[in-house]
Order: sequence, then C-alpha cells, then structure tokens
Amino acid sequence: MDPIQLKLCDIQGRLFELSVDASMDSEDFIVKFMKSDVAKGLDSTYNRMQWAGEEYLLEELEATLKIKKDKKCYPREQMYWIGYLYRFWSIYRNLNSKAILKKAGPKTMNRNYFMFHTMDPEMAVEDLEEIYAQKQ
Repeated sequence: MDPIQLKLCDIQGRLFELSVDASMDSEDFIVKFMKSDVAKGLDSTYNRMQWAGEEYLLEELEATLKIKKDKKCYPREQMYWIGYLYRFWSIYRNLNSKAILKKAGPKTMNRNYFMFHTMDPEMAVEDLEEIYAQKQ
C-alpha cells in the first residue's frame, strides 16, 4: 500500500474518532457512513472528498444524514481502528464500503477489536473475511 493510500486510511480513522467527539451513536454512524455518498467517494479511484479532511467530511455527513446522538459511542481508539481498517480493507481487496459492511458490520468489528487491533491490517482483514465465510 502506498503512502497516499495509507493517508486515506488515517483520514477515515480520524473521521470515525470525530464521530465520538460529536456524541454520535457509533453503530448508527458506521452503518450510515458506509452506505453514504461520502464513503462512495472515498471508494473511488479519485474523488475530491478524499482530500477534504476529516472535519469537512464530518460536516458533510451531518448535513446529509440523520445520525443518532445518544452517546452510545465506542471508545475513540476503537473507532479509529474500525475506520482505518475499513478503508484499508477497501483498498487492499478493491471492495466498496457497502460490500465490506455486509461482511463485517459494527457489531462484528466491536466484538473483534481486542483480538485484531494489534495485528497487521492484512491479517485482520483475512481473519474477518474468514469469520464471514464461516457464517455463510
């Protein structure tokens, strides 16, 4: 993965952290983000959203989506990891955000965080894909 792609992973990780700062329900945020036009833009080969920065992306999401604000938030570090890994997965496997969400939704990511967050991202993606395959 090149440095630009890794930067996109970091931006998405920081965006997910900012959702906690904004007291957004983490599960609702993850589902709505992964299905959003913002995520679709980040999935593409090139889109201006990729370089807008996490603060702008959050503003865009707040303007276009109704995300619950009931403070059922995952910890910031966990949200960073989820956001980072989702973008990494998208680039690594050339999958869009909606396809990844089907394989590993917020509950799966939450449940597996403590086991997978110290792994190489490639290994975490492979293990999450294996969990999904076993459920099928």
